[in-house]
Amino acid sequence: MTTEASSPGPLAVPSGVERLKEQRAWYWYDWANSGYVTTVATVLFAPYLTSVAETAACGSAGTDDVPCRTDLSLLGLAIAPGSLVFYVITLATVCSALVLPVVGAMADRSSRKKHIMAGFAWTGSLAAACMFFVQDGNWALGAGLLFVTAISLGASLVVYNAILCQIALPDERDRVSSRGWALGYLGGGLLLAVNLGVVTMHDSLGLDQGTAVRISLATAGIWWAAFTIIPFRGLRNRPAVNTEPATGGVVRQSFGQLWTTLRDMRAYPMTLLFLVAYLFYNDGIQTVIVSASTYGEKELGFETSVLIATILLVQFVAFTGALLFGRIARTQGSKKTIIGGLTVWMAVVVIAYFLPDGRLLPFLAMAVLIGIVLGGTQALSRSLFSQLVPRGREAEYFSLYEATERGTSWLGTLVFGLVFQLTDSYRPAIVALIVFFAVGLGVLWRVDTRRGIAEAGNQAPAVV
Repeated sequence: MTTEASSPGPLAVPSGVERLKEQRAWYWYDWANSGYVTTVATVLFAPYLTSVAETAACGSAGTDDVPCRTDLSLLGLAIAPGSLVFYVITLATVCSALVLPVVGAMADRSSRKKHIMAGFAWTGSLAAACMFFVQDGNWALGAGLLFVTAISLGASLVVYNAILCQIALPDERDRVSSRGWALGYLGGGLLLAVNLGVVTMHDSLGLDQGTAVRISLATAGIWWAAFTIIPFRGLRNRPAVNTEPATGGVVRQSFGQLWTTLRDMRAYPMTLLFLVAYLFYNDGIQTVIVSASTYGEKELGFETSVLIATILLVQFVAFTGALLFGRIARTQGSKKTIIGGLTVWMAVVVIAYFLPDGRLLPFLAMAVLIGIVLGGTQALSRSLFSQLVPRGREAEYFSLYEATERGTSWLGTLVFGLVFQLTDSYRPAIVALIVFFAVGLGVLWRVDTRRGIAEAGNQAPAVV
């Protein structure tokens, strides 16, 4: 079978009420997956799986104030229980680098994008719900489920982000992307508030703390699955455009499309330069997100209920921060606004290094600072990249983008895990992340966004 190349044609974005309707449906997938990202990936699962791993390695010592010094054994490798989560995320990201570009190529050749997005979403949500069964030292099950959810989340977001180009005009993308992120933080915050009640009041509910945490993990999976139905029903599929001629089945065609994209990326130097910048600064952001609860519990000595309340504060501040950054970008442009946010991120990791043990107010002040820049830098990065992607290759390019997105950073988590293993302290590990923000900012400064938009053949927004 041979597939002929499709003509790009004019930008096929719906008009008027229909466009707004699809944008509103699209927002809800940010709401859906954020329930998993906040409750599981950000707050509960890293310290919970670390505790399960410590129990398996050290018995009751894993639950005492005495640090666990015994390593786990996996395929003959010695793994510190405190580094397990970060190594699993690193492995998932390396695999994502191989899998997600193929998923993107298949999505670009498909006229059923929303079905692909929902399929991966429901696979990930099932794995998340099954985290309920991780207990009694069964760290291997937890590591496997974390791996599946990371791959599935990344694959679903590849297609979800690509759909942004189909439902929003260039001048709308900062607004649409920012509102999606804002709604995601609001939804994730509401679910986290419920889980805060379950975990903190577990005694009055007749539950031990471990069971309360496992119930919260399951609710995140159910939330993710249920709210994915809204974008699945509200978005419409569109024919593939601008695909390269290829022979064979869908998988073979997708590899052919991917090879063409990688070969032709030299024609889009600004797009490639932005990806390099994003690789570094997003690794820093994602590692801060993934490690925040572990840092707060294991290094600063806060209880799980305090950590959930703090992350809940970040969620609601980030809701406002995402909308604020979207408004600033209207007059300053996405690139300048992101650079300002990265400057604040560098200050955050320095402050984290000096935070005193058990002092709540300084910890909460840092959380507010994180919330202000968290949603804004991510939302504007997504919308800026959408302007630099050649039409018809959206999912492929977003697959490269998504390989370094939420929960799938690898350089940052690898450095964080190695520094902890070498120093037995999370403080030098957290401050080491400043390198990622500094390098990312320096590379982003060199991106000529107007040139990049023109090279991709797209229409530039009024303010770049």
